[in-house]
Formats: sequence, structure tokens, C-alpha cells
Amino acid sequence: SLSRAAMTLCTEAAAAALESGMAQAPRVFTLPRQHSFSPPQVLNPFVQETRLSALDKCRAVLFGLILLPLRALLMLLIFLTAWPFVVLGTSCSCRKGDVPLVRWRRSVSSTSLRFMGHALFFVMGFRVKVRGQPASRTEAAIFAVAPHSTFFDAIVCVLAGLPSIVSKTENLDVPILGRILQALQPILVSRLDPNSRSNTINEISRRATSEESWPQILVFPEGTCTNRSCLITFKQGAFIPGVPVQPVVIRYPNKRDTVTWTWQGYTFLEALVLTLCQIYTNVEVEFLPVYVPTCEEKKSPALFANKVRCNMARALDVPVTDHTYEDCRLMISAGQLTLPMEAGLVEFTKISKKLNLKWDSIRDQLDQFAEIASASKGGRIRIDEFARYLKLPVSDVLEELFALFDRNGDGTIDFREYVIGLSVLCNPANTEETIQMAFKLFDLDDDGIIMEDEFAAVVRSSLGLPDLDVSNLFKEIDADNTNKLSYEEFKDFALKHPEYAKLFTTYLELQRCQVQMHSEVDDHTPHPKTPLSRMTSGPKNKIYPQNSEDDNSGASDKKDD
Repeated sequence: SLSRAAMTLCTEAAAAALESGMAQAPRVFTLPRQHSFSPPQVLNPFVQETRLSALDKCRAVLFGLILLPLRALLMLLIFLTAWPFVVLGTSCSCRKGDVPLVRWRRSVSSTSLRFMGHALFFVMGFRVKVRGQPASRTEAAIFAVAPHSTFFDAIVCVLAGLPSIVSKTENLDVPILGRILQALQPILVSRLDPNSRSNTINEISRRATSEESWPQILVFPEGTCTNRSCLITFKQGAFIPGVPVQPVVIRYPNKRDTVTWTWQGYTFLEALVLTLCQIYTNVEVEFLPVYVPTCEEKKSPALFANKVRCNMARALDVPVTDHTYEDCRLMISAGQLTLPMEAGLVEFTKISKKLNLKWDSIRDQLDQFAEIASASKGGRIRIDEFARYLKLPVSDVLEELFALFDRNGDGTIDFREYVIGLSVLCNPANTEETIQMAFKLFDLDDDGIIMEDEFAAVVRSSLGLPDLDVSNLFKEIDADNTNKLSYEEFKDFALKHPEYAKLFTTYLELQRCQVQMHSEVDDHTPHPKTPLSRMTSGPKNKIYPQNSEDDNSGASDKKDD
């Protein structure tokens, strides 16, 4: 088991240190790390790091003086020219789009929108290169487009033959653009409807499997914009119907990136203006072969989505990560807590699935993390901040606990490591049995109450600091200010601060390691040694770690993470 392996490594390291005369040398508590929890290849896919040089800015200004007003005027003329035909095609049709447009209405709307789309992107300076052919509705009812990095990705809708898209209901109220959107027969999402997500999935399934003359459906399965450095987790909505899907990939092979619109980088207006100030902008759209799901993939939308994503990632030659839109929400929350926005990234899909965590739980842990890392401008916890939060000094036991959190061994704990540490290390250790054991350890006279002197004696002894002031920590646990701790107070504090449970079990493990270490050393030397657990005399009670190899109080509760 992991606990035995860890204690063995601990013992061997400590014994080697004693034999070499370096009893004070630091010991590394090496633990195996599951590869699935390794950091992603792309740490932050939601940041636009490209910045224009001074020369590029000057060029943009010079070209913009001519191109920007000219293009803006032509774009307006195109909209105004196409709008009357769109109005004619959608007249007397239902805004909700319960039935498809047919006959002359569909012909008028489609023709006007095709003209408008091609003319619009031509005027904006886009040089389009298309590879492959869009599939017909009988071949694939759904287009899955990635990576989604900008509002300019709408060009795929024009090239794919004007399929339906998913849009917010509020967008229909936008002058001119709302009527154009209505002509696309969108699948509408309402923020006010609590069942909006399930309704959207049901509508996608209904249209994708319907025999009516609905247009194909175009979705951006990533659900948010990235910087095209990887493909993040695909939402399952487009894959739930279990029908064939045509993957479509987009590239913007330009020397100067002005199109990317992510959570950190250019604003909407900056990206639009900078792109319109370029002489031309290259875009490549590739229609990949239609992907027909297997019977297993039809039953598992997550598997279906992942297979399509992997195919697209190979075509783009980019990695995949388990980031998702919820990571963006955590980024925003991190910024509101005065942390760097990227501090909130945890690869939500992976973490939530493997650790069985909901978004609200991780959001609460972000508040705790921000409280500890408030003094750190980099959004990472150092050991001194960790000790300050626990109201304890830096000690061997605390360093061992910190090392368990610090998965990459860089001397700091980021938010991702903090979430994993709480779930894998601390929460499993924070059991009723562990809390009861800890309470009995502190309750030296076994009267069911912990006084401050009892609490101080055990903490000082366990940390090897006879002059340690623990009054602040004791007061924080003493919720009713009676200068004594009941079991309920002790338990309530422990449940809210699982780090202490792991600190306690780590201490017990180290005591066992020290006992085992000196037992092995004594077997190989004729000179009697004083066990380390007796070098610092501590209060004795029925569960305080003793020098016996059959003591089970140090049983580890670490999960094999």
C-alpha cells in the first residue's frame, strides 16, 4: 500500500542520514504520482498573449485611416441591402422557430444571407482557403467546429451552407442583426429558463433526427473561446443524438494575430478594429471526413465527443486538455479575489470527475486558497503562508504536509494542487475516527474537555517547540469563548479545516518512521541509541505514540493518487 511504501521510504532516508552522520538533513517524503493528475500541456488556453510591436501599431494606424472607414461603410451597405430580403423571407414566421422555413421563404432568406456572408468577409479583407467539402444533411446532420477562438469563426456558417446555430434568445431583439439571425432558424437559449440547457439538448436531438426539412446544425462544442493552442473539453450536447457528425477545423495562419478573442487579451472592439486595419487576414477552413459513431459511442456521448475531438486535434497537430467553460468562471472569480486570473484554472472536467467535486465546492475552495495566498502576487502558496494560515510555525511535520500538497516539487502550492490535496489527502483523513483519536490525544486527563494547557502541551511536544505560543489557534477553535474545548467544538473546527487532520496523521506517521528507523539502526550497532520520539519528551496518554512496532495509530490514510 501507499502508506507502507511511504513509511519505508521515510525510514530508509532517515536511517541513511543517521549512518552518514547527517541526522538533521532534510528528508523527502517521496510519493508516487498518478499520471492522470499531471499538469496539462497547455496551462492557460484562455489568454491571448500576442501583442503588436510599435511598427505593427503604426502600420495599423496608417492603413486604418483608409481601410477602416471604407470597410465600415461597405459593411453597413451590405447589411442594409440584404436586410429587406431577409425580412421578406422571415415574415409571418414564428420567432421561436418551431417549424422550418420552406419553399420560397427559405429560398429568399438563404440566397440573401449567402450573398451577404460572402460579401461581408470579402470586404473585411479575409482570404479564405477551403479544404474538403461540407457534407449533406443525409450524410451528417451536425457540424462540430473547433477550435473556437473568435467571433470571426462565423465564416464557417457561410461556407457550410447556412446551418442553424445555437444563440441566446435576447439576440433576436438586436436591430437588423436579430432578423438576420432569425433567418438562420437558430436553436434559442434563454438565460431566464432554468431548464434551458436540457431544452437546448432536446431541440438539437429533435432537429438532428427529424424528417422535416430543417437545415443542418452547427455547434462550437468547446462552448467558449480559446487561443487555439489546444482543444479543450467538448460539451456533449451535439453528440447526444448519436447521429453522424462532420468535424470542421479552423486555422488563422497570419504573421500578426488580431482575430483571437479570449478571456484575457483583446476586447471585442480591439479585435474587430485591428483586423479591419489589416490589408488582409488569412483563414483556412477544413471539412474533415464525416465521423459515424459506433454503437458504444451512441450510448456514451462523452466517448463520442472525445473521439471526435481527438480526430480534430490530430488534424490540427495540437494537444487536448480537460479545461472547460467552468475554468473560465473560476478565472473570473480568481480575478475578483485579487488573484491572477490564471490561478483559477484547474482542468475542471478532470478534477470534477476524478475527485467527484461540483463547481460550487471548488469555488468555495478558491475562497480558502485566496485567504492563504493573499500576500502572494503570483497566486501560489509558500510554506510560510501555509504555516501562517494554520497558525503554526514551520516544522518538520508541517514541511511533510506541505510536500504532500506540492505535487511538482517547486516549493509552492497552486490552486490546482490545493484542490487535489484537500480531496485526496485531507478530506479522507478527516474522518470521525481520526477526529476522536485526536481529541483523546489532546485530552490528557481524559475528562472529555481540552484545556489550553493540555492543548499547548501536545502541540509543543509534537512540533518539538517548547516555547510555542498556541493561544491564537486555541481561541479560534474555542467558538463559545469558555477557555475550554468540547468535543463538538473540536469536531466542528476539524471538519471546516481538514488540513489539520492530515497534519495530525502525518505527525503520527513520522513518529512511526522514527521508531522504525531507530529500531533498524539499533539492530546494526552495539551502542544504545535514544529514540527520536523520546528526545522530545511529551505528555503521555493511552494513544500518544509510543516506541513499539505494533503501534497502529500511525496507519496512513493517504489515497493512492
